[in-house]
Amino acid sequence: MSTEAGEMMSTRDGRRLDVVVTGPAGGVPLVFHHGTPGAARPFGFLERAVHERGLRLVTFSRAGYGGSTRAPGRAVVDVAADVRDVLDRLGAPRCLVAGWSGGGPHALATAARLPERVTGALVVAGAAPYRADGLDFLAGMGADNVTEFSAAARGERELRSYLEKEAEGLRDTDAAGLIAGLSALLPPVDPAVLTGGFGVDLAAGLAEALRPGVDGWLDDDLALTGDWGFDLAEIAVPVHLWQGREDLMVPYAHGEWLAAHVPGVTAHLEPGEGHLSLLAGAFGRMLDALVTAR
Repeated sequence: MSTEAGEMMSTRDGRRLDVVVTGPAGGVPLVFHHGTPGAARPFGFLERAVHERGLRLVTFSRAGYGGSTRAPGRAVVDVAADVRDVLDRLGAPRCLVAGWSGGGPHALATAARLPERVTGALVVAGAAPYRADGLDFLAGMGADNVTEFSAAARGERELRSYLEKEAEGLRDTDAAGLIAGLSALLPPVDPAVLTGGFGVDLAAGLAEALRPGVDGWLDDDLALTGDWGFDLAEIAVPVHLWQGREDLMVPYAHGEWLAAHVPGVTAHLEPGEGHLSLLAGAFGRMLDALVTAR
């Protein structure tokens, strides 16, 4: 696989997986799990930060997004097999993993099930389990996410109807449209980071994610609100957790809960940061902490 391009590869179970790899050929891979919804369209600032630290950025569209074949009924843990296949294709014995938002649980699953390949994990504004003891999953979320995850809990039919309506405004929009469309989910600190390249990249990623329909988004939501398929207690590699106090997409309480339940986690619970501002403003610092795990 080229280290400067995307490729459609086959998984061991015969699905197509849309993979993008950029950066130095000899660099340790950083496997980045995108948000929900999302696709293998790297954010420019994230890509630059990864390359500056001598790492290769590896990202792929989860099953059902973009060019990746759908896997109906997938659980969060199933992503670990896809990461294994990508690493095997790259000939990479070891990697670091990271996940943002809905990608956070997928990064944790990868760390839990591939301990012989993963040397450290980064979770940025990652969701906690839906039925976690001592956590009200919906408390503190913006209204749109409350509606979305409530629909997910009631099943595929209601969720699909909701997502199809939401996707209409996300497939063909720009940064200004995102700020308007996501207003119920953006605290004051978040819109400012969408006015530059981040907004352009996020809009492009959403368009690619939803190009074939809402199946990837639907399957993500069902997986996140269902049984993840692994136990956090399985994780035996270093984990760095970052969460913003002002986050309305994945509330601060999720970060607090994960900080209390992921074994050996190093938690960075940041005041004054939202879902977007945290990733955009602190990703370099996050990487600096993560690379010490190699």
